[in-house]
Amino acid sequence: MKYEAAKLKDISKALGLSVSTISRALHDSHEISEATKKMVRDYAESINYRPNPIAVSLREKRTRSIGVIIAEIANSFFSQIINGIESVAFIKGYNVIITQSLESYERELNNINFLASHSVDGCLITVSTETSNYDHITKLYKNGFPVVFFDRVVEEIKTHKISIDNFKGAYDATTELIKCGFKRIAMLANAEHLSITQERLAGYKKALTDAGCAVDNSLIKYCRHGGMIYEEVEQSMNEAMQLSNTPDAFFAASDKLTTNFVRYCTAKKIKIPDELGLIGFSNLDLTDLLVPSLSVIRQPAFEMGRIATELLIKTIEARRPIVDFERKILQPELLIRESSKKRKK
Repeated sequence: MKYEAAKLKDISKALGLSVSTISRALHDSHEISEATKKMVRDYAESINYRPNPIAVSLREKRTRSIGVIIAEIANSFFSQIINGIESVAFIKGYNVIITQSLESYERELNNINFLASHSVDGCLITVSTETSNYDHITKLYKNGFPVVFFDRVVEEIKTHKISIDNFKGAYDATTELIKCGFKRIAMLANAEHLSITQERLAGYKKALTDAGCAVDNSLIKYCRHGGMIYEEVEQSMNEAMQLSNTPDAFFAASDKLTTNFVRYCTAKKIKIPDELGLIGFSNLDLTDLLVPSLSVIRQPAFEMGRIATELLIKTIEARRPIVDFERKILQPELLIRESSKKRKK
């Protein structure tokens, strides 16, 4: 049997009132008595009546839906961002349509075109690692489609942006490894053109120079897909470990790079931190339970999603075009555990 949602005419027939009266009662019109409003609302609730979203969108010229483009739902960082997004969207009465690029430019392009064609009111975007051309976003944005960037932002597009202090996170991680006695610290990085990569690389280099250590570019390894493809991480690690002067620690600059670094060391029977120290970016809830427990930079992901959604809905509901945009930079947290503590010989 095909499900049919309750309609205004069903309430009208049951209560003996006109459809227009029912509609005005449900919209709290001053023309309808409180007694009639209560009767209509009570009956509507009893038959699980919900307004037709298409009719509502035509009337309000909004769908009360927002789109989200993330890299990967299975990534704990992005799943926590989604929780932050939905916490605001639910309260504000918006539905959320989530898509994932899986670090593919082509998927990202298809996702944003799908979302725009299905008339979402706006979109929250973190660009994929393959994305270096932003014309697909710029075109929609110039046509009035609200966009807010989070995590991986696009500086060329003037809109709200929410990220963390990537420089500080990388600086603190590298400085901690130096304090722990590591001398030759390598960096596993995301795609070179991404905003987060550039900022984290700058923090890594500044920490080395401030400590009087030379910056060796052969110790900086880029993984185009940010660790989603293990073979990329394996190749980068092999290259680093085959250097004549091998590294004794790594700073891994993303969630997937961190977990795949551990996977590599396990496969190669490399002991952490005895043979290689590690501090990585990670929002996994189990990093403290691993053996050894992982020192990590933890990002305020839920807060990032919450703020991004508030700014997007503010843009959507603004009566006049917004020209003053906010740039929110949240603070990461360094959690020091066993993987960065060099053992005394």
